[in-house]
Amino acid sequence: MVREPGYDAFAIASPGFAPLLAAELTTLGVSVAAVEPAGVSFHATPEQIIQVNLWSRLASRVIVRLAHFTARDFATLEKHAARIPWTSVVAPGTTVRFRVTCRKSKLYHSDAVAERVARGVSGAVKSATVIVSGRGVEPDEPTPTSGGDDAHDHVAQSEPVSAPLAAPTDQLIIVRFEHDECTISADTSGELLHRRGWRQAIAKAPLRETLAAAMLAACEWDGASALVDPFCGSGTIGIEAALRMRNIAPGQHRTFACERWPSIRPTMVRAQREAASALARPSTGAPIVLRDRDAGACAAALANAQRAGVSDDVDIAQSALSETDLRAIDAGGLVLTNPPYGLRVSEGHDLRALFARLGDIIREGGPHWQLAALVPDRRLLQPTQLTFASLLRTTNGGIAVSVERSKLPGHARR
Repeated sequence: MVREPGYDAFAIASPGFAPLLAAELTTLGVSVAAVEPAGVSFHATPEQIIQVNLWSRLASRVIVRLAHFTARDFATLEKHAARIPWTSVVAPGTTVRFRVTCRKSKLYHSDAVAERVARGVSGAVKSATVIVSGRGVEPDEPTPTSGGDDAHDHVAQSEPVSAPLAAPTDQLIIVRFEHDECTISADTSGELLHRRGWRQAIAKAPLRETLAAAMLAACEWDGASALVDPFCGSGTIGIEAALRMRNIAPGQHRTFACERWPSIRPTMVRAQREAASALARPSTGAPIVLRDRDAGACAAALANAQRAGVSDDVDIAQSALSETDLRAIDAGGLVLTNPPYGLRVSEGHDLRALFARLGDIIREGGPHWQLAALVPDRRLLQPTQLTFASLLRTTNGGIAVSVERSKLPGHARR
């Protein structure tokens, strides 16, 4: 049940992100209760729920637990659903949608489960519009794993991707049955949190904002030295870096589902946004250089940077990889990139030559430059003749990938 004066909350994260997300939440002053494969659980005040949605660069969604109980029949489910304080999270006139997962439980029909829980909502909030079918999974939402390691399962695997998606103003209720144990949660975020609002122009094989932020966090880039992305595409890595260094809240220009909750006062939200605006810094303090050989990608990157308010903080220009000269940028820094790797946009290209050139660029830059890349197979990095350490394992577009960073000095061999 919702506990006063706060909530039992869970920040959902992509695979591999949870430790980084726990560190981020701790920095925000949130007391972490547990770190799980699917994300991080914590107890939060209403102000902290807003704060995490506003500031988290790594979470995909933040939910709060409304109830947890055992139910082996519909009568028990309906009884518990009627006791939930729906009026604290569902405002009059709200459209409520359900996402249901049933595993290894006597109650296994997801629509029937949604219908019983919906009766609790309708009984408490008479003017609410309740929709119990057509529950779609957003294509880039974190998805559950299989077998016993399915703590990530806040999204039912059986739900069709082609089903209609919820509108940004709808309230999502998540119902999860596992071994007859039912957990009912309310989404606080609305749209997935990687949707900051600034990325409208995209290039080929776009990178989620949360993945770019995780790459930066895994590399522990602190803005003390330059950042270079020679395959910048629509500029996601560089723009996320600029927002991070300027301490601009990623959710500053979007709204969240919890803002419509009767238990969250508008003055509370306004105070959090005003506090976030006051914390923003005027500049990044280090060069952020974005390059791509495709003119369309550079135009997309510039348009996105302008919408994000960091166009003056990033150096964007059309340029081939062979033209990259790190010595002209800074005495040291990090080349952080999502390079072509054959499974996406460069099928048939000579990847060995490309990665060999990346290694040459690092060595030519001097001993204080490092390379970090997102790759599906670290063997792709062998032509660089650099020594690498794995920092993060996750997925990108359904492909298992890892973030690999070269070790100093930059000329070391594998």
